Amino acid sequence: MATTPAPAAATSTPPPPRSVLRDTAFLRLWAGTTASGLATWALPFTLGLAVLHRDLGAAGLGLVLAARTAGFLAAVAVGGVLADRHSRRAVVLWSALAAAAAAPLLAAGLGRSLVLMTAAAALAGAGQGACRPAFQALTAETVAPEHRQQANAAATMAVRGSTLAGPALTALLATLLDTQALLLGIGLLWLIAALAPARRTSPTTAEPVAAVAPRAGFRAEFVEGIREARRHPWFLAGLAALAAVITLGYSATSVALPLISRDRYGTAWVLAAAMTAYTVGALAGALLISRWRPRSQGWAAFAGLAAYGVAPLSLLLPAHPAVVVAAYAVAGIGIELFNVPWFTATQREVAPDKLARVSSLDFLVSYGLAPVGLALIAPAIDAFGTTAVLAGCAAACLLVPAAAALVPTTRHFARSGPTTSDR
Repeated sequence: MATTPAPAAATSTPPPPRSVLRDTAFLRLWAGTTASGLATWALPFTLGLAVLHRDLGAAGLGLVLAARTAGFLAAVAVGGVLADRHSRRAVVLWSALAAAAAAPLLAAGLGRSLVLMTAAAALAGAGQGACRPAFQALTAETVAPEHRQQANAAATMAVRGSTLAGPALTALLATLLDTQALLLGIGLLWLIAALAPARRTSPTTAEPVAAVAPRAGFRAEFVEGIREARRHPWFLAGLAALAAVITLGYSATSVALPLISRDRYGTAWVLAAAMTAYTVGALAGALLISRWRPRSQGWAAFAGLAAYGVAPLSLLLPAHPAVVVAAYAVAGIGIELFNVPWFTATQREVAPDKLARVSSLDFLVSYGLAPVGLALIAPAIDAFGTTAVLAGCAAACLLVPAAAALVPTTRHFARSGPTTSDR
């Protein structure tokens, strides 16, 4: 006589939260990421206030900021290797503590020792550079795959929101505190970044386990990360398109917009409105992509990246200022339609034990090429004229992402077909 099978025992594992915003571990990571983003943005702004107060000269400002960039570029690759070798939270902790230690040194050197400030800025940049790939990899450890796009969008919105509200808040604080106190406040932000991330990881993921066999040297492990990146044609294509937009599009609009705002429109209002519109557009783009899952996410991301080309296009002809402002808003929306799926796909597709090293390549391009482009655009404008340079940069922003979208595997940002883990 047949018997009715007993019902399966209920699992004791609780279901994942419906929203990443209800996940305490992610919220702590988000707080740390946001604090590090605020500290990164606040340093050049605060040093600019020091120039206004005559505590630092313009040449000194350039030297200090250059030292910070050099420290970042020197540390980001090392940070990627360390984050794949050891606990990613530990890498965030020590690198953020190094950046925090630089803040009182900057305050001590302000108006007294440019050498001390330059060394402290290099230390701050090194701390920033070492923690960036670790934060990216830590997101993949902390957040379940189906929530990562929402998590990356939330992190982006925090950074863009602080960029939007930061100047007004800092200006308000500057009426109550001197520049040295503001620098110490930046150190406090880095302390939050160091201590906020939770010590545990998601039950479905684990931190890298040290291999039994002896490890290769730093150079060999970084080269191994490059080999991993080469396994993903969509990543190389996206990196090339991003490099073109940063080096040509971002640099051209950053240099040309102040000149055109002054010479064509006779007011700084266009500059301020366009940059504000860009940030507001980026916030809107991050909010949109936190919910939208396009069927061909890679092609949609490249279309968003190509949308940056409307910014230099709007500066080509004497259009109404509203056209320029609207174009910058579109560029802001587009850049986040690329960034969020790009980060999410990297976290999904790259081998977990090489994720930080591959992410460091992304940051090397993003931060390394921006100063190069900014340095070359002004001489190019002097040599060829503003119109020719803007037209060339706009064409590159539109055509390079379109060409990148033709590379195999770019349609879905995946080596195979579309996945369901991020839907």
